[in-house]
Amino acid sequence: MKKLKITAEGAYVLGQILLALGTALVASANFGVSMVVAPAYLISEKVPFLTFGMAEYTFQALLICVICLILRRFRIKYLLSFFTAFIYGCLLDLDMQLISLGGDFSLAARCGLFAAGVILTAAGVAFFFNTYLPPGVYELFVKEVSGHFRIDIGKFKIAYDCTSLAVACVMSVIFFGFWPLRGIGVGTVICAAVNGAIISAFSKLMQKKCDFAPLFDPPKWLK
Repeated sequence: MKKLKITAEGAYVLGQILLALGTALVASANFGVSMVVAPAYLISEKVPFLTFGMAEYTFQALLICVICLILRRFRIKYLLSFFTAFIYGCLLDLDMQLISLGGDFSLAARCGLFAAGVILTAAGVAFFFNTYLPPGVYELFVKEVSGHFRIDIGKFKIAYDCTSLAVACVMSVIFFGFWPLRGIGVGTVICAAVNGAIISAFSKLMQKKCDFAPLFDPPKWLK
């Protein structure tokens, strides 16, 4: 069967669009966001002049500083990862505004938003796996730090996700009190339980059905 041709650059664009829209849908469902974006979401809830998208790329900029401090080096691709985060943040804010035009959603509608958000987020991440262009800083952090210390990337990702959840819980308590936890809920648990499996399923499907040949030759410093 002939494969669908999608350039690696096109996969980057699709990844940006789907990841931002999926994140916005999950946040708008109000069942709890994923543990990875929870710290930035809580910052946006606490600081009036910061939108969710602005908090995302601000937090990811701080994470780049942490990468540089840990690894004691700086690479141009770190700046490009921030550019990815900036575009994602702008798209996220646009999506949040468009979804808010729907007003208050019923419980059934919220469940639909959440389910669609989880699927689109996973598809967006899977598209990012098929491009040579730098991913967002969350993925960059896991890849760079685990590689530097020669830690299994799967185990390090689990540790990073758990740390993000713990940080988000502490932030929620500090910002808004002990209960209820803001931004952390049943949706957070569901995301943690199913995201990996859905991303893996999308990745296998894309590898089987799509050809992600790059339109341009990737420069060596991006690899």
